[in-house]
Amino acid sequence: MISPRIEIDLSKIRHNTRCLVELLKPHVITITGVTKAVCGDPAVATAMLEGGVAGLAEARLSNVKRMRQAGIKCPICLIRSPMLSQLDEIVLSCETSYNTEISVIAGLAAAAIRAKTIHNIILMVEMGDMREGIMPEHLVAMALHVVKMPGVALKGIGANFACLSDLAPKATTMAYLSTLANEIEGACGAFVGIVSGGSSANLPWALGPDSKGRINDLRLGEAILLGVDPVSGDQIGGLYTDAFTLIAEVIETKVKPELLPFDDPSPALPRLVPDTNLTARSILAIGLQDTDVTGLTMPEGVTFVGATSDHTVITTTRSHLSVGSEVKFNMKYGALMRAMTAPYIAKVILGDTPLPEPYPAKRSGPWLTLV
Repeated sequence: MISPRIEIDLSKIRHNTRCLVELLKPHVITITGVTKAVCGDPAVATAMLEGGVAGLAEARLSNVKRMRQAGIKCPICLIRSPMLSQLDEIVLSCETSYNTEISVIAGLAAAAIRAKTIHNIILMVEMGDMREGIMPEHLVAMALHVVKMPGVALKGIGANFACLSDLAPKATTMAYLSTLANEIEGACGAFVGIVSGGSSANLPWALGPDSKGRINDLRLGEAILLGVDPVSGDQIGGLYTDAFTLIAEVIETKVKPELLPFDDPSPALPRLVPDTNLTARSILAIGLQDTDVTGLTMPEGVTFVGATSDHTVITTTRSHLSVGSEVKFNMKYGALMRAMTAPYIAKVILGDTPLPEPYPAKRSGPWLTLV
């Protein structure tokens, strides 16, 4: 089979989605499935929908178009702030977009009028992540502008947490987001239907004992795809962490001594010296141009040595890897995003095979148990 490749197990993605939907259902919180890490792959998006997400979210219009061309008709929202150069296409492809700039919203309104439709607006609030967001003290004034614009409808508000800052949200912060929704309704008279409380990093809060207030939506990508909490990196109990497997082929295996510099002041001139601790090094046909190699989880007995643009060097404590053999890796979120974007890595969809119940743990580290 072709390599390098990513094997994608849709049954595990569907399983993870269903588990999270059921966990959040008692808290009256729905899930919007985020597909940006898989470049809007229609098969993955469909697995999320079959698992029970209320809709999909994307950051790039090209990925939205990919899903629409594949026949996906569910609501899709654009979660990255729209670009002025794409407003007409956004209105035609997305029912909803997340916004922070009044000039962009005005452009969306004009585009919606031209298309004879209504485009839904969710206002993003700055709640400490320091990425995109309207300052809370300016939110009501922005909302008043939006509700007066023909062509758009104020659908809700949202916020980001633990994206740029890596700080998980606090209960007091989440309560304030609910308060802001109430303030908008009091000032504008418009019902705030969606209060999107963040991403996978918000799961511990959402499934914890604190009141959820007005929060009724989470945008989940990493938790569904990789089964982990983004903040701690721990596996979420009951979820699969190996829905995506990166497979690379061995192109060289040789026993080599260490390279040491001369004793003179010319460090750029290496030489081979005898070494009684010879190690078998294997080279994989994958590198920095393909993925974030630091985000690969090394299999047992494999040690990462280094990587260049198109080579990754590893050592093994077990039997030497033969040329043509393959090494399998689990990936962290950054590595998954890079690898799914790389044109040199094939994407292979696996069949829907029955899953064992109950799901056995496949991670040696601690589990994030959500109750």
